[in-house]
Amino acid sequence: METVRKHHQKLSTALLLVVIFLAGYVVGGLNTSISEAQDGVISDSEAAFTPLFETFQLIQTRFALDQDVPVDTLVNGAITGMIDSLEDPFSSYLDPQAYDNFATQLQGDVEGIGVVIFTNEAEQIEVRQVFEGTGADEAGVEVGDIFLEVDGIDVTDYDQTQLGNVVRGDAGTQVEITFLRDNEEVTLTITRVRFEIPNVEYELLEESNIAYISMADFNSNSRPQLDEAIEALDVNSRDALIFDLRNNPGGTLTSAVDVASAFIEEGVILYESFADGTEQTFEANGNFAGITVPIVVMINENSASASELVSGAMQDAGVATLIGEISFGKGTVQTIQPLSNDGAVRLTIARYLLPSRRWIHDVGITPDIVIEFDELEATEDTPDVQLEAAIDFLINGQ
Repeated sequence: METVRKHHQKLSTALLLVVIFLAGYVVGGLNTSISEAQDGVISDSEAAFTPLFETFQLIQTRFALDQDVPVDTLVNGAITGMIDSLEDPFSSYLDPQAYDNFATQLQGDVEGIGVVIFTNEAEQIEVRQVFEGTGADEAGVEVGDIFLEVDGIDVTDYDQTQLGNVVRGDAGTQVEITFLRDNEEVTLTITRVRFEIPNVEYELLEESNIAYISMADFNSNSRPQLDEAIEALDVNSRDALIFDLRNNPGGTLTSAVDVASAFIEEGVILYESFADGTEQTFEANGNFAGITVPIVVMINENSASASELVSGAMQDAGVATLIGEISFGKGTVQTIQPLSNDGAVRLTIARYLLPSRRWIHDVGITPDIVIEFDELEATEDTPDVQLEAAIDFLINGQ
């Protein structure tokens, strides 16, 4: 169990962020192209957009501090401002580089420095974890380091997405980052690397004969890796299974349905509800893993989006007992709409409802057994009381 506890700490992630930088969003499809907008919309908006073009021309002809502001810089700023005005934390603009990074990471690997970050109570972006063997590890980045500057750019007012855009880059390139460490500034030159995101890990809890599987996010590798773990553990020959989704910030809708279908043989996984009143139903896809032993799913306040979808669907289907803390509460679906400039808009397009038609947005999922655990205060010697409770429940039924 000591190995599991250390593994859980190792996979602890920033809310809505796994590695620089995977946003934990359920990503849905958008079938309607921008070019298919109804006739008249463009012409009706021309007057409203006139001030935008006037501002663009004014900057191009009169701005005194820099006569060579790139056009794409102004366009990116305008799109960002438009999305920001929605005041939706799950909608954003991805410039071409950020979109390329995002798409790559959804495939399960990234190019970056190799850290997990989170925003602390002081609204500073802090290193939560450093992956072994990456550029950050070799350069001496430490847990608790706070980002101050990236290549001379002040990033203290950046959000996590903005920071990701300047930290990420091609493997082999270097980035100079200044951190605040113990009230002193530390500047390190870090070589970016390409590495696979640690996702599914597993082991047999030998003393209890319980199989343990943890999943860090939902990407295209998640279901194949889950199947590999189930087979390697020979789960149905064990007394039970613990499926750990704590600190899992989500991922793609397709992956979530694939993973849920491993545990739910048939029936509804979720409903996708759109603003126009229409609805799309997602059912189990037939790839049932045939698990017959009792299952506990572990969640906490950092289990968000796709992890809530999967755990909630399993709870509704009665195939698992949930143990841990009330989850984050993200019940919306985003689409990624590519743009002609090779960037993309990430936009909230729907709500998702669990099979019971619960909408868990801003509410979260309440476990069947609530066990509080302050992970940020935990040390290597702190017992994982949630895991202990899961084992006790599976052995003793309480």
